[in-house]
Amino acid sequence: MNPRCEVRAGFIPLVDCAPLVAACELGFAEAEGVKLTLSRETSWATVRDKLAVSHFDAAHILAPMPVAANLGLGPLPTPMVVPMALGTGANSIAVSTALWRSLSRHMQSNDFDATAAIDALANVVENRADRLPQLQLGIVHPHSAHHYELAYWLASRGIMPGRDVDLIVVPPSLMPAALASGHIDGFCAGEPWGTVAANDGAGVILTTNAHIWRNSPEKVLGVRAAWAEQNPDCVEALVRAVYRAAEWCDQSENQDELARLLTQDCYVAQSIELIRPCLARRLKAGDGTLHPIEGFLSFASNAATFPWTSQALWFYSQMVRWGQALPGEAAELVARKTYRPDIYRSALKPLGIAIPSANAKVEGTLQGPTPVGSTSGHLRLGPDTFFDNKVFDPDRLSAYIAGFSGRES
Repeated sequence: MNPRCEVRAGFIPLVDCAPLVAACELGFAEAEGVKLTLSRETSWATVRDKLAVSHFDAAHILAPMPVAANLGLGPLPTPMVVPMALGTGANSIAVSTALWRSLSRHMQSNDFDATAAIDALANVVENRADRLPQLQLGIVHPHSAHHYELAYWLASRGIMPGRDVDLIVVPPSLMPAALASGHIDGFCAGEPWGTVAANDGAGVILTTNAHIWRNSPEKVLGVRAAWAEQNPDCVEALVRAVYRAAEWCDQSENQDELARLLTQDCYVAQSIELIRPCLARRLKAGDGTLHPIEGFLSFASNAATFPWTSQALWFYSQMVRWGQALPGEAAELVARKTYRPDIYRSALKPLGIAIPSANAKVEGTLQGPTPVGSTSGHLRLGPDTFFDNKVFDPDRLSAYIAGFSGRES
């Protein structure tokens, strides 16, 4: 088939780049008339900047990054839109073996429970000798779900980033080496890098984003707004291709083939033994055994690819909380308009699938699988609770922001 359009897309070597890889390798893009060319990058800043200067048309990108770009944060702020998410979950928080030994004295078990883990960490930070330097924790980018979820988790027990611990930026693939060398004491990164650190003996997986905010977005399909406006049919074809690929990735019978695809040097370039556990939703705990984690990774189920505007607004609320953005109705509107469920619905309407009929939801209220209104058929969403049981109502954004106890300058 002669392609109707060509798309250049960047990605970072992580398990959650899988929908783009499958779309490219397994013919989903070709079936939609899209010639998809993927480019492997090392850092999120590089992906953002290459998108900004039109080297890329689209990218596997951090979920908050397009919001930040549209707010004018960072260099080369270029308008972006998010026509779909690339799944939920797949981040882990790993700590050094030395820090794990201190934490484990305050934990009865290592089952990745976020509350037990943060209680133990608060105890360690409070009793850390004054002569010792502050703990250094790695994040992949300041405008990342990793940063906001980690900071949210830390601040819940009064551990303030910048005051009690330092957060430093390290590219995802370099996190295990930075941990092993002692440059950082822990990190939050997407898989397989937590598993790599655990298997190398450099660290222990303490908790995951699935334990902090269930079924939360991590990466999205970011598209340059100008390119999307000029090529609406191509954007919709790309969304259909990636959606079909995400459905394929979510099927358990495809995990082995998907793992083999991702092991290639042009993609994640890690062994099947390091990639397969994440796809099977299993991680190595402190006792060395693999533990199943419900909802750790979803490529398509529970509307995992839907671009909820409420999630864009939650990321914006954290930008305000940590001093990256100013509050205000204009900025709120920018954040809300970054995620484009209208494009998603238009692109997937020919497939006749169940799509949420609402653009936003109150985040943190779903305790379990819940039927919701959809454009057709029947749709259930998975649980979306925060570990502290707080709720984010996008219609009460100002009150939510006002309730924060501290900000990072």
